[in-house]
Amino acid sequence: MDTRGHIRSIFGKRRALIGVIHVGALPGTPQGRESVEAIAKAAAADARAYREAGFSGLMVENMHDRPYLRREVGPEVVAAMAVVAQAVRREVPGLPLGIQVLAGANRESLAVAHACGARFVRVEGFVFAHVADEGVMQSDAGTLLRYRRAIGADGVAVFADIKKKHSAHAITADMDLAETARAAEFFLADGVIVTGTSTGRPADPAEVEAVAGAVSIPTLVGSGTTPENVGGFGPADAFIVGTSPKRDGLWSNPVDPARAAALVNAFAKLAPD
Repeated sequence: MDTRGHIRSIFGKRRALIGVIHVGALPGTPQGRESVEAIAKAAAADARAYREAGFSGLMVENMHDRPYLRREVGPEVVAAMAVVAQAVRREVPGLPLGIQVLAGANRESLAVAHACGARFVRVEGFVFAHVADEGVMQSDAGTLLRYRRAIGADGVAVFADIKKKHSAHAITADMDLAETARAAEFFLADGVIVTGTSTGRPADPAEVEAVAGAVSIPTLVGSGTTPENVGGFGPADAFIVGTSPKRDGLWSNPVDPARAAALVNAFAKLAPD
């Protein structure tokens, strides 16, 4: 089976490079100070920079909302994320968009994606429990996919983190990463995401290769991709990148056009169209 088929259907390419827009702290969160309008304007500027650098797609994430709530957020966050995502879509209408609402607010991610026409969501805690920064995260594949069907969002792909970063996985220490990926595929994930231990930390190329060989759905690399290491992830179908393209290599900074372009150039050598 062509594992890249689903990636091509969304991005129009056999492999995809997805730039993360870390939206400013939203209303009601500890660091929230700016208006939604100002946050959306900054997100649109990052979207333009990613488009001009040649990225395949974008993802909007509320990473500035720390410390995160577990599994659910307030309506003020959902509403603001929808406004920001729609502003990004208006700015760069040709780039497929994804949504992630932290931490593990997967239903909210789907709702935002469905409302603004995004093509995919990144979810955590899809299969197997783990201990996250926010506490114990139970799996939600069954309820999430039923919710997707209930709201008519079947066209929104679900890309699931497996043994996610910023988490402890002692509960499933007897379950290797490839077997976890098989479980996510069995529970109807549209793709699986392999990460390092934390934001900006690279995934293990051997783990990426093992997962890609274990499943027939796309394998995405979800952290730590740089111009220097992207060539080592040949089996990966897509890369979600939000640190190395930013100014000074810090996720919290705006996109640096030169750093973004360097990553695109390195990625193009791995996956020419």
